[in-house]
Amino acid sequence: MRNQQKLTDEQLVAAYAQGDNKAFDALLMRHKQRLFSYIYQLVRDSDLADDIFQETFVKAITTIRQGRYHDFGKFSAWLYRIARNLAVDSFRADKSEGTLSTDDCNYDILNRRDLAEDTVEDIMVDLQIEEDLRRLVDRLPDNQREVVTMRFYRDLSFKEIAEQTGVSINTALGRMRYALLNLRRMAKEKDVSLTR
Repeated sequence: MRNQQKLTDEQLVAAYAQGDNKAFDALLMRHKQRLFSYIYQLVRDSDLADDIFQETFVKAITTIRQGRYHDFGKFSAWLYRIARNLAVDSFRADKSEGTLSTDDCNYDILNRRDLAEDTVEDIMVDLQIEEDLRRLVDRLPDNQREVVTMRFYRDLSFKEIAEQTGVSINTALGRMRYALLNLRRMAKEKDVSLTR
């Protein structure tokens, strides 16, 4: 098992396709926590998240066993796509079961978008924006990426960033300014929208 922990996802998938069930166990252990958290973020229901999680791995097993899995990208990204599609299917099924609307009422004080929970489309757009933004952040120069990560992902103040990176607050602010300019430029060049 120790050797399998050193293998890449793709090597484990290939081993599983050849009949090594322990290779799939290693994949499951490697991805289960983050994948379940991702699914739960989408559906906000632990029982439904558990069902989708299990169905995701059943689909993965079936696809690999049937020799239909092709390594066009990361295995983890493929798993997340399966999970996302299953979550969307689940939302669509719930939607078609019949809902009540206040559209026919004379007043619509509660029928407002700002009071509604995000739709699955909103969630999907937000996830895509987050994914696109992370890709752009990864392309920033090291010192700019460091400041963005500390500020937005670790929620540190500029004073804390300056202390931890050994620079002045003005330098930290300057790096953030250039990082934001670079992110806007890259988003425009790649035609990526960073807002919903």
